[in-house]
Amino acid sequence: MHDPALTLLKPRDLDLGLATPVELGLTHWKLGRDADGIAWALLDKVDSSANTLDDAVLGELDRILDALDTDRPAGLVIRSAKTSGFVAGADVSQFRGASDVNEVEQRMARAHAITDRLEGQAYPTIAVVHGYALGGGLEVALACKVRIAVEGARFGFPEVQLGLHPGLGGTARFTRLIDPLQAMSFMLTGKTIPARKAKALGLVDAVVPERHVRAAVQAAVRGELHGDGQSLIDKLKDSAPARRLAAGRMRDEAKKQAPPEHYPAPNALIELWERHGGDFEAMKAAEIGSFARLMVTPTVQNLIRVFFLREKLKGLAGEGGGIKRVHVIGAGAMGGDIAAWCAWSGLSVTLTDVKPEPIGGAIKRAAELYGKISHDDHLQVRDALDRLVPDLKGEGARSADLIIEAAPEKVELKQGLYAKLEPVMKQGAILATNTSSIPLETLRQGLQRPERLVGLHFFNPVSRMQLVEVVRHDGLDAEVEKAARAFVGTIDRLPAPAKSAPGFIVNRALTPYLIEAMAMLDEGVAKETIDKAAERFGMPMGPIELADQVGLDICLAVADMLKRELKWDMPDVPRWLRDKVEQKKLGKKTGEGLYVWKGGHAQKAPNAAEPDPEMADRLILPLVNTCAALLGDGVSDDPDVIDAAMIFGAGFAPFRGGPLHYARQRGVGDVKAKLDALAGQYGERFRPAEGWSKLEA
Repeated sequence: MHDPALTLLKPRDLDLGLATPVELGLTHWKLGRDADGIAWALLDKVDSSANTLDDAVLGELDRILDALDTDRPAGLVIRSAKTSGFVAGADVSQFRGASDVNEVEQRMARAHAITDRLEGQAYPTIAVVHGYALGGGLEVALACKVRIAVEGARFGFPEVQLGLHPGLGGTARFTRLIDPLQAMSFMLTGKTIPARKAKALGLVDAVVPERHVRAAVQAAVRGELHGDGQSLIDKLKDSAPARRLAAGRMRDEAKKQAPPEHYPAPNALIELWERHGGDFEAMKAAEIGSFARLMVTPTVQNLIRVFFLREKLKGLAGEGGGIKRVHVIGAGAMGGDIAAWCAWSGLSVTLTDVKPEPIGGAIKRAAELYGKISHDDHLQVRDALDRLVPDLKGEGARSADLIIEAAPEKVELKQGLYAKLEPVMKQGAILATNTSSIPLETLRQGLQRPERLVGLHFFNPVSRMQLVEVVRHDGLDAEVEKAARAFVGTIDRLPAPAKSAPGFIVNRALTPYLIEAMAMLDEGVAKETIDKAAERFGMPMGPIELADQVGLDICLAVADMLKRELKWDMPDVPRWLRDKVEQKKLGKKTGEGLYVWKGGHAQKAPNAAEPDPEMADRLILPLVNTCAALLGDGVSDDPDVIDAAMIFGAGFAPFRGGPLHYARQRGVGDVKAKLDALAGQYGERFRPAEGWSKLEA
């Protein structure tokens, strides 16, 4: 008879033939045998849309191996019963709050014993991977004798993004299987590997369409399917002298990407390979201790927190929304890129502007973007470009489910557009503004249906910045807000709900940070020194470079608006900054701003003075203080949403877990005392905000 667990795979046209189920009382796995005596172990983790590894999943795999020891199969196939993919990695929630190195080591040693046991089976073991095999999932696949990739599969070790390296024997197995330098590169960068590339590397033994999986499995069981293994040159690269030479270069490269004082995982992985590469058992054993020591560091625990912040925002997107057709007004850098990203995400998009030239430029940028992210899938690029329709007359507004206005930050201009749009919008359509700072209460004036106006504030560049602020006003229809959040999820972005207020979350918090940097420039501090102080704190770039990236015109407009609306006690914007804006020296987009830009990079003096130790506090604490004010003012009632918005929308140092979390870890009392001290030295703008009481509660 057919095992009902095996027929879960039928939607993907997998023909497993006749199978006999094996009853082991398993929760997460199903085990059956086909007519050829091959055992099929299907992972289908309960209450989860994706498979992840934890103690329970691995424990059941151990029980499966027990059962097969007493009744040896012709071979064992391990694959996923979920359409989403093979295994997405370890369940990081099991390590949240870990503080005992010995406890982590013991847990990992138990997990190692199971993968070692899988690797040691005398019968053929075959991992069949569709979708993705990441982290611990790839490590389980590496413990099998044969790996078969279904077309379109992807592989990778993203642990470095959590401040870790592989911990289930993967460092030893991966560097033993393929060119160790390439293996180290993939682990150090976290990049994913498409199926064909994996086959060329020797990571997988075959790439087949779904309909040929069974034949490939039978070939593997017969011993006809196996890779060539490492070449002699690859083995020489694992020699001690070669490892020492390569490790030095790796450290230099890793330091450019991630300062070791903030992100210790790359150096830990390099040291592990340098000391133990070429000795398989020694490297596996050392991996356990290295992984455990990383796991209890503040960096890893904060990055795990960031992982769950991301999941929280994904959850806020919800499902549905019904938005299929989008009309974007404004084909500039922001509007054009919003339109391009929506089309890439599968939506039908019309893009309009007052002149044809910006639309043409936006289409060209879209084609370039698609070429970079398509992985040579020309059909995908063609289809996305087909969905992105130039619309000089703006006719797409009549049929759009969602209209996104991305016009310049001028109230009268935006309100004039709305007056023309509202009469032609179809029933039930949503009007969204990409304003970066103007309160929606101002923009909604004159609208016949203000309840259908919502803020969707994207960040530049749209293709890389994950956050979209979903801004509500007190008259917004709740269903419109729900649909707007769902739309953000549909285009693979993270919605951060915010109450309409000047600057919303991100720009309001960033502005004091940028203004303080301008005040330091006025005092004669070198711009490179200011940037270095922020970067050493952990920011991806300093405030001077960031201002140039954003555009000095936008920074000036937001600063003026916030000072006017909030009556902030901030330093006046320097006259020289207004002069630069008037002279169109706006930053990166014009080739000159506070820095001169060449080839997309700011030209910085190499020998700038070292920053004063207090300089980071003077820059960062106004940002942190404003985040507390956002909480106090109710722009967001959730400290986690504020932290997530600043990480995913402004790049706040992820390893610190967010501005408010940083304040908690440092000590709220200490932060407030330091703010008071800075107020005494530099002015009342540093005084602790009212919102700290909510954080302390």
